[in-house]
Amino acid sequence: MEVTMAEHGEILLPERKIDTAALYDTLRESKDSVEEIVAKMLAIKKEAQPKSQLREFVTQILLNFVTLRQANRSILLEEDSVKAETERAKASVEFTTLELQSLLYEKNHQIKAIKACKDLNTKYPDIELVPQEEFFSDAPEEIKNSVISKDSAHNLMLKRLNFELFQRKELCKHRDKLEQRKKALQETAVHRKKFLSSLPSHLKSLKKASLPVQQQLGVLHMKKLKQQQLAELLPPPLYVIYSQLLASKEAFGENIDLELIGSVKDAQDLARQLANKATGMSTNSENSDSEYVPDDEDGGLRSKRPKNGSRKKNLDQSGMYQAHPLKIALHINDDGSLDSNSGELIVLKFEYLIKLNVVCVGVEDSEEGPENNILCNLFPDDNGLELPRQSAKLIIGDCYSFHEGRTSWPYKWAQHLAGIDFLPEVSPLFTVSETSNDETARNASVLSSLSLYRQQNRVQTIVQRIRACIKCSACS
Repeated sequence: MEVTMAEHGEILLPERKIDTAALYDTLRESKDSVEEIVAKMLAIKKEAQPKSQLREFVTQILLNFVTLRQANRSILLEEDSVKAETERAKASVEFTTLELQSLLYEKNHQIKAIKACKDLNTKYPDIELVPQEEFFSDAPEEIKNSVISKDSAHNLMLKRLNFELFQRKELCKHRDKLEQRKKALQETAVHRKKFLSSLPSHLKSLKKASLPVQQQLGVLHMKKLKQQQLAELLPPPLYVIYSQLLASKEAFGENIDLELIGSVKDAQDLARQLANKATGMSTNSENSDSEYVPDDEDGGLRSKRPKNGSRKKNLDQSGMYQAHPLKIALHINDDGSLDSNSGELIVLKFEYLIKLNVVCVGVEDSEEGPENNILCNLFPDDNGLELPRQSAKLIIGDCYSFHEGRTSWPYKWAQHLAGIDFLPEVSPLFTVSETSNDETARNASVLSSLSLYRQQNRVQTIVQRIRACIKCSACS
């Protein structure tokens, strides 16, 4: 038997040549006949009839069994044939079902691929493209006129992307140029830093080499700068003296030289103590001045005068004659000599006593007493043995004269030169009215000298007086 296919894919089984219903009827009839025969055979045994009839019944039963077996065999063969036909039809159905499943799987795959393409996240939204107006105005012609896609919108997007790529390449080239320029500038900066690091040593050697020229020309620039820096540490009276002497030298061409000597470290410490005392930062500011001891050997803190009493010892021990660490050395040269070294007449040393607030001056390396000193009575009635300020006399005692063992003395003209003005002990009018004619003339001379020397040209007056005294002593 062959399996045929219908037009719409249905499977049609072949027509059967065996009548299955007749076979089932034959089975049913044979079964009924066998049952009747068996019933008859049982009835014969019960009635004890002759056995000859049984033989006929047995033969009929055997014939019925043969018929049953033949019908059963035909039914089984037909069943096997139907099963084979069904298996063949089932194989075709399974093949068709497998093809259908393959098509459905391919369909789902294509649908997923389409969805993935539609949902794909590109870099276009993250790229900040230039506006279309700027693109059409600035883009090169080869980019604007190119045709990349048939879709106009997509083609425009691709051209804008190409223009963005073109701009970025140009920026990368510009960045490379800037990197090269930066590298060159860094190399130049390294060379210049190297030159600047070696510049101090060159300047130092240059300054050292220029010192002989400065000495030959009389312009000691570095020494002048150093002296000006030290001048900032001077107390106000000595600063006034230094500034006035320096101004007179520069303005009137006085043949004098100035030099600041002493311990710079001690001067800085003292200035720091005074600053802390002024701002209230030092808790021991009341004793800071008395505890300070300069390391300068000519400080005047310890006098070599003989022991005259416990009061004098107490004055020495209390630091009453304590001097500022810095001093001014004034070199007075001959006004007729051009060479400052060969024409030096005298060297005066100015110092400031902190406690007494007076300025003392003395001749350097001079061992003469106050009476024989060339500065004694440089102006009338000014021997330097008395303190010019009343406050200083009250501090050390009215009956006590200034320290005899010192080499510098508080002359009145030194106080006026330092800008320290003070009232006389007795009124000038009272002095003139009570004295004789000689004393009146003397006081008038003193007043005239002081008035002359208190004018703007104090420095010239003092320097001229000192030169005149030295020349007079040399002639005598």
